[in-house]
Amino acid sequence: MSQLLVVVESKKDWAPYFPFEDLITFEEYLSRQDGLKKSRTRVINLCRSYKYLSKGYYCSLLGEARDHHVLPSLRVINDLNQKSLYTLHLDDVSELNHKSIEKKHTHEDLTFVSYFGSTPQPEFKALGKDLFEKFPCPILKISLRFQERWQITQLQALSPHDLTADEDQTEFAEALNQFSHKIWRSPKARKQFRYDLAILTNKNEALPPSDAAAIKKMIKAGNSLGIDVDVIERKDYVRLAEYDALFIRETTSIDHHTFRFAKKAESEGMVVMDDSMSILRCCNKVYLTDLFNVNKVPAPKTMILAKNNKDELQRAVQQIGFPIVLKIPDGAFSQGVYKVSNQAEFDQRTKELFKKSALLLAQEFMYTDFDWRIGIINNKPLYACRYYMAKDHWQIYNHASPSGRFVSGGYDTMPTYEAPKAVLDAALKATKLIGNSLYGVDLKQSGDRAVVIEVNDNPSLENDVEDRFLGIQLYEQIMQEFINRIESRRSSRQ
Repeated sequence: MSQLLVVVESKKDWAPYFPFEDLITFEEYLSRQDGLKKSRTRVINLCRSYKYLSKGYYCSLLGEARDHHVLPSLRVINDLNQKSLYTLHLDDVSELNHKSIEKKHTHEDLTFVSYFGSTPQPEFKALGKDLFEKFPCPILKISLRFQERWQITQLQALSPHDLTADEDQTEFAEALNQFSHKIWRSPKARKQFRYDLAILTNKNEALPPSDAAAIKKMIKAGNSLGIDVDVIERKDYVRLAEYDALFIRETTSIDHHTFRFAKKAESEGMVVMDDSMSILRCCNKVYLTDLFNVNKVPAPKTMILAKNNKDELQRAVQQIGFPIVLKIPDGAFSQGVYKVSNQAEFDQRTKELFKKSALLLAQEFMYTDFDWRIGIINNKPLYACRYYMAKDHWQIYNHASPSGRFVSGGYDTMPTYEAPKAVLDAALKATKLIGNSLYGVDLKQSGDRAVVIEVNDNPSLENDVEDRFLGIQLYEQIMQEFINRIESRRSSRQ
């Protein structure tokens, strides 16, 4: 279980707020001898000043030396202490031109305060959140001036000692409570778990990789093994440092917040599934095609097509032959995948798809009644499924059914040892080239031939589908892998 400490310069600074056992003074933090503790320690530094060589400065300096996660970090303190440094990070702040500021304020100089990225003034909410992601600091005072457009003129770190008005103290306390709810848990409730895991989901996603019932099983499996599991959403980006590990259960993409979550978690030293490198490698089918070709992974004949290269387009038609499967590089759940049966369809579809992507894939069509999906974690088979084609369709998912609704085919789930050896061997050969995370390998089998269609970095784990054979044990194996990796990282740090 991780430990959270709140450090203040004097206990008097905390007088307006509810007392709790993890509040300590800077002198107490200085004298602690737990710098080599195996548990993950997070420190919220609320000293009165962060100026160079102040107590606040030394608090963050010592915290980083002790391998504690400190807010604010020494980098943030140094940036905020020098305007020439923090202005370098403000070029891409776009919320300054937001119309809501114009509606409520004239062009006089403005000042507002952000508490852990939140502010009570709705016109500044987006800006406060954006600045907190760039400069994670508990309390930040932001000054604005209108010079043809709104500009940030000053950023200043504050402390609870600077808050004298009741409404300001209330805003700070509520923001702290929301930012790190673990502070307010009773010690007994907190000590029953050894680790903290965040599961990133999107309740509005039409085709999530895990349904609600599967998420509940993950929580149950994690709790049984000593993991405190929280379900988080996109808005919880700033809370990532509370956890030891991140499990992404939202469809990933490179130009997407899921990728930013993975990168942020990795920068915090967390265990991540799926990691950013796996997302980069799996989310682009052009990369996988080249990777499989170079390393002799069995795969359907596939060619990479470039826009305006008519010779290459015709070569694909001649070498592959109709029907041909055309794919955009970053499609998911059978979206962006089309079968064409003649030259006219080929010309029309490539013309449409090249408007979305500079490169396309042309792939040999293999008709099968079902596709294999082999789940693999840490280069070991986890589950085996057969997904059958949607009725009167050539794919598992039919996004354009006559009913106008998305439909899918049936499935079988079985122990991995019942899957054909050629299928398992091809799946493992493919994933070893990508990493050692959790993957779902899609394959087709025709006789003794098994070929890899693609590798998914964020495979489906749904209730009574992928877990039909193993049940809760499927999720326990995944949670145990998180534990193994957390403990391995802690040991390596020691």
